[in-house]
Amino acid sequence: MNVAFIGMGTMGAAMALNLLKAGHAVAVHNRTRAREEPLAAAGARRAASPAEAARGAEVVCTCVSDTPDVEAVILGDSGVIHGAAPGTTVVDLSTIRPAAAREIAAALARRGIAFLDAPVSGGSEGARLGTLSIMVGGAPEAVARAMPVLQAMGKTITHIGPVGSGQMTKAINQVILCGTYLAVAEGVVLGLKAGLDMEKVIAAVSGGAAGSWGLTHRSGNMIQNRYPLGFRVRLHRKDLGIALEAARELGAFAPLAALVEQIENALIGQGLGDEDVSAMARWIRRSSGLE
Repeated sequence: MNVAFIGMGTMGAAMALNLLKAGHAVAVHNRTRAREEPLAAAGARRAASPAEAARGAEVVCTCVSDTPDVEAVILGDSGVIHGAAPGTTVVDLSTIRPAAAREIAAALARRGIAFLDAPVSGGSEGARLGTLSIMVGGAPEAVARAMPVLQAMGKTITHIGPVGSGQMTKAINQVILCGTYLAVAEGVVLGLKAGLDMEKVIAAVSGGAAGSWGLTHRSGNMIQNRYPLGFRVRLHRKDLGIALEAARELGAFAPLAALVEQIENALIGQGLGDEDVSAMARWIRRSSGLE
């Protein structure tokens, strides 16, 4: 398929590369143009704007940081909407407010362009390996058209419901994730304070009811107190803000998410917003006298 991909960040560049590996013809654009170069070296066509990237594309993917960025690359003066032809399907892989996804979908629909909100989970590892979980909101026929593209980037692709439901599912994912990371951090610090061999402890509990992706993939960061980037603290804090806004609107009680929001605010205030989100263990370590 002819695919456009806009946003060459940690996640987007890896996903675009997987599209190339799957045999799709890919046009790429990024605000910082130098980030397009590795994709061009792998066979992608560089485009000067989102609109130019979208011209001739059957599916346009966007993966940028926040709601205003998505609105700009899709609906802005040089946005996708000005290059995509009727019948094109736009797939937004970012994490944004569900209401914004619905507004973007309505604007595109007036031009005959379909829209899917399709946020992802699985971190930079999943993006690189093509094993992401993709949560999709939109019309079934649009999902079917985009499926070859989604399958090149993800392993678990779930059509949740209409536009906006993918973003709401991602909000739920981030709430669950934050609780898991905080619990792993507390368990790791408890074990370190007790003087246990934490590699043995993690091996023991991973096979039982405490097992989780966070325990398997991020407990090592917390034990070693080193946090190489998988998913930035500041981006997870943004995602939690979306989830907590939804919780307030729906009257849902989310005390754990609210606590983690404050922990992440503190980390960002200390200049640690670009560390991996597992760095919330720093707060537990310091509060426990390990730092």
